[in-house]
Amino acid sequence: MLRIINGTVYDPANGIAGEVRDICVADGKIVAAVEGGQVIDAQGLIVMPGGVEFHAHVAGAKVNAGRKMRPEDHRAMPIPRTALTRSGVGHTVPSTFAMGYHMAQLGYTTVMEAAAPPLGARHVHEELNDMPILDHGFLCLMGNNYFVLKYIAENDFARLKDYVAWLLNATGGYAIKIVNPAGVDTWKWGRNVNDIDEPADTFPVTPRQIVTSLARVQQELGLPHVIHLHCNNLGSPGNVATTLQTLQALDGLPVHITHAQFNAYGGAGWSDIRSGAAEIADYVNSHRNVTVDMGQVVFGPVTTMTADGPWQHRLYELSGHKWANADVEMETSAGVVPYQFSKRSAVNAVQWAIGLELALLIDDPWRMYLTTDHPNAGPFHAYPDIIKLLMDADYRAATLAGVHSAASTRSGLKDLRREYTLSEIVTITRAGPARCLGLANKGHLGVGADADIAIYPQVEDPKEMFYHPRYVIKGGQIVARDGRIVRDQPGRCLHVTPGYDGQIEAAISDDFERYYTVDFENYPVQLEHYLPDRVAVPCHER
Repeated sequence: MLRIINGTVYDPANGIAGEVRDICVADGKIVAAVEGGQVIDAQGLIVMPGGVEFHAHVAGAKVNAGRKMRPEDHRAMPIPRTALTRSGVGHTVPSTFAMGYHMAQLGYTTVMEAAAPPLGARHVHEELNDMPILDHGFLCLMGNNYFVLKYIAENDFARLKDYVAWLLNATGGYAIKIVNPAGVDTWKWGRNVNDIDEPADTFPVTPRQIVTSLARVQQELGLPHVIHLHCNNLGSPGNVATTLQTLQALDGLPVHITHAQFNAYGGAGWSDIRSGAAEIADYVNSHRNVTVDMGQVVFGPVTTMTADGPWQHRLYELSGHKWANADVEMETSAGVVPYQFSKRSAVNAVQWAIGLELALLIDDPWRMYLTTDHPNAGPFHAYPDIIKLLMDADYRAATLAGVHSAASTRSGLKDLRREYTLSEIVTITRAGPARCLGLANKGHLGVGADADIAIYPQVEDPKEMFYHPRYVIKGGQIVARDGRIVRDQPGRCLHVTPGYDGQIEAAISDDFERYYTVDFENYPVQLEHYLPDRVAVPCHER
C-alpha cells in the first residue's frame, strides 16, 4: 500500500489540473483510500500518470539491424552494471533493457513497438520481455500482407475480417499497422506506388482499398485502437496532397496518422520543400475521426528504420549513408539508414518546424500526441526539450533563430505564439495516447487505474522538470527515484483476442504452405511461453 500526499495533481482524463490531492494505491491499482502503508510527501511536487509512449521502434529484427550497423552509437549513454541493473549502451538504438531503464527514468511506464511483422512476432515478444519495467505491446504490420491483399482483391470482407482477427490472436499483437499500403508489396519488384489509386503487384488492389477495408475491419472487430497509418509517399516533397487524399478516402472512418510530420510536406521538390502542416491541421481540426502524432525532428544523429523499404532505399540514395534492406516473405519489408539532422540544412530545418507547427495548430490536444518516431526523427530522450519548445514561445523563437532561415520562410512557425499548458502536456504524453490506444486503465489517476505514476519537481523550466522525475511508480512499486533505478521488475504484455470463424485456418493453409518458408502449425506464437505476463485488452465487436 502507498499514499502520495500533498502533491499537485494533473490528471486531465478526470478533469484535474493543478489540485492538491492525495493518491492512494493498493495491489497495483489506484484506490479511494488506504490505511497504513508507505507514504510519499509530495508537497511542492507535480503528480501525474506514468507516460505512455505511443509509437517507438524498440524491438524486433530491424531494431537489431540498426544496433549492428551503429557501433558508433554504442559509445553514447552507457549504463554501468549495478547490483540491481544490467549494463547497456546506445543513444538512438539502445539495447532493450537500456531502453526500459531510460524510459522509466523519464517517467514513462508503457511503450508500444510501432511496427512488427507477424512472422517476427516471437522475436519481438522475446525482446519486449527483456525490457524491464514497461508494459508493452506491438502494432502488427498488415498493409502489404499477402492474405489481406488477396481477400480485398476477391471482395471477400468476411474472410478479410476473420484473417485479421486470426492474425492478431496468432501473433499476440495489439493493433493494425499499415505502412505505405501497396507500395511495400510493389517494392518486392523494385518499384513503389505514387498515389492512392495505383495498384499493388501481387494483387491489383490500391492503397485506397487497403486503408478503407482495414479501417472497416477495425470497426467491425471493435479493436481498441484504430488503424495506425504510415501514409504513401512518406518523406517526399508534396506528399501533403497524398495524406489529404487518404483522409478524404476514409470518409469518416477512424484513423490515426502516425509521425505526421513526415507526411506534411508541400513543394514540388527538395529545393522548394515547404510546410504543409496548416493543411493537415485544418483537416484534423474539422474531422474528429482523425488523430495524429508529431514525429518531431531532433537535430543530431538518428537511426532511421521503417517497414517502408522503398523510402529507406531513397534515403540511402539521397544521403549516401550505409543501408540495410530486408524482405519479410509474404508480409512486409524493412530498411535501416543512419542519418544526421542538421540545423544548417534547409530541408531539415523545415522538417523540424513542421512537427512543432502541427502540435501548435491542432486545437485539441486529445487528438495530437508527442512522438519522435524514435529513433527515426530523434531519440525519445529528447522529449523534455520538445516539451519546453511547446510550452515556452520565447525559447521556441530563440531556437528557431538558430536554425536555417528556411524554417521561418517556408513554415508558419515564427507566427505561432501558442504555449501548451502543463495539463495539455500531460494530455499529449499520457492521457491522450492511452485513450487512443483504448487502454482504459492507463493515462489517468482515477480509482481502478493502474498505479503507474510519475512525480516531478515543481520548477520553472519544463525541460529541467521532465528530465528529472523525483519518483516513478510502476504498478504501485517505486521503480526510480531521483533518476536512479531502485527496482527492476518485468512489464506486462498488452494484446487483443478478437473473435473469428475458425474456418479461416483451412482457407489460408494451402497458400500458406505454398508460399511461406515455415509450416502453418509453427506460425502462431505460444502465448503461455512468449507472453508469460499478459493482459488481454477487451474488444467491443459489433
